[in-house]
Amino acid sequence: MKTTVSLLISFLLLFAYCKADNGEVFNNKSSQQESIRIVCSPDLSPIASKWASEYSDLETGLTFDLVVADDKLINMNETNNLRFASSNELKPDDYEKSWQLLIGREVIVPVINSKNPFLNQLIENGISPEQFAMIVNNLENQKWETVFKNEQHLPIHLYITKEQSVMNGLARFLNITRIPENKLKIGDKAEIVAAIQNDPYAIGFCEIGDVMNAENQGLVENISLLPIDKNGNGKIDAVEDVYANTDILMRGVWIGKYPKALINKIYTVRNTQPVNENEAAFLTWVLTDGQSYLKEAGFAGLIDSEQQAQLEKLNPVSINLPPVNFVYSPAFIFLLIFGAVLALSIYVTAILGGFNKSDIQEIAGEFQLADFNEKTVIVPKGLYFDKTHTWAFMEKDGNVKVGIDDFMQHITGPITRVEMKKRGERVKKGDVLFTIIQYGKQLKIYAPVSGIIKERNELLDKQSSDINVSPYNNGWVYLIEPANWVKDIQLLQMAENYSQWLTSEFTRLKDFFASIVKPGSMEYAHIVLQDGGSLKDNILADFGPEVWEDFQTKYLDINN
Repeated sequence: MKTTVSLLISFLLLFAYCKADNGEVFNNKSSQQESIRIVCSPDLSPIASKWASEYSDLETGLTFDLVVADDKLINMNETNNLRFASSNELKPDDYEKSWQLLIGREVIVPVINSKNPFLNQLIENGISPEQFAMIVNNLENQKWETVFKNEQHLPIHLYITKEQSVMNGLARFLNITRIPENKLKIGDKAEIVAAIQNDPYAIGFCEIGDVMNAENQGLVENISLLPIDKNGNGKIDAVEDVYANTDILMRGVWIGKYPKALINKIYTVRNTQPVNENEAAFLTWVLTDGQSYLKEAGFAGLIDSEQQAQLEKLNPVSINLPPVNFVYSPAFIFLLIFGAVLALSIYVTAILGGFNKSDIQEIAGEFQLADFNEKTVIVPKGLYFDKTHTWAFMEKDGNVKVGIDDFMQHITGPITRVEMKKRGERVKKGDVLFTIIQYGKQLKIYAPVSGIIKERNELLDKQSSDINVSPYNNGWVYLIEPANWVKDIQLLQMAENYSQWLTSEFTRLKDFFASIVKPGSMEYAHIVLQDGGSLKDNILADFGPEVWEDFQTKYLDINN
């Protein structure tokens, strides 16, 4: 039965690959083009122009046609050009009906003079959004006693750069319609930064790139980041503490610890994923060497893991298949007739009762996504399972093979990379053993046993998807020489007990997603549950890195 189904599927795939349309040649490697057309809004035209200019100098013969247009004139349904757009320019339809590649951010930051007399208190306590709103909206509140009740009437001098994106972002953050321009000083980037550098009582709002040193990517002289007390509890908690330096800030932005109202993501948007190798090469350069020009223009570049995630998203366009010249050869005609007969025979056999119910279900299963529940998780007998969702199995030579369980791979969905330790490294039970990564989003997995790593599954470096396809066989991660096997297995469970324990894990999993999914939220508009209440398979794949980090700390780490 499985052989028959496999033959049918193989034929269908072959037929889909060979496109029969007036003898056309299928080839995903497009013909060389000499010009790339880019459409962008006025706010992004400086960086778009810079990228085009710098890349043209590298690629002889390649030119760019840059079109700067008002958002109302840009219709993605009428063009398949590259479009550079910020998240506040995109409509819901753009996200649903187009292909996007994240290439940078506009990050608005509050800053102060490093010689501010209250610097240490501000670093420890921050300023809440409500306090910021009071200061900006009312001239009488522009005194440091608004922040520190026991202080005298020392003034607060407010500054903001005149970019519309900064003013709009600050208005969103303060939950007001527009910035009251008569209550603070507005000016060019250089003018505002210089004013803050010379004013100990200043609070300024600008883009992070405006106050970054081009040489070392730190802050310019005499400027400090002003922490934001997001929850308004009067102190900077661990989940808010991202202001030590620009690197930590940018990671905080990525994982969701920074106020979203102060962030605009910059995307390349296209109707479909690029298939032209010139466009793909240009976007690869934008994600790597081109990131330095973002900082020069006042924008924020992506951190390393984000760059890797976007490159992996773009990567399929670089796979060049050999040209396939379609002709109506005798072999193809034979395959066409054979496939038709095979399909007809399967249909007739089913009608005549040749397939039993389980056979029909097997065929249907090839084309349907299963629900994710206790019955769909594979738990082989003979293995030991840990509550951190890893398994261990002692080989005949006394070494222990380990990996992640089927439950975990169902949650994450496709694994794109595995970060592993080196052979010979010693690990303890409960230590971080390896990291599974999906387009830059990651989870740390803990060791079920203690010992020395004898082997690592090198195949995962090239084919990490084995963890999803075969978590208990080809997807194993390490072979470990155990240090105290008898002691370790006392804390592990065999299949039957582990299966029963998974019931509570599913309950806990539903509770976790119920706590983060807000009704009506565009950010988490993905469907978590299938019809009937069962969880969606690969449920974590649709969420961003901030949810992955929450899953790590609030779900996985609790079991360790």
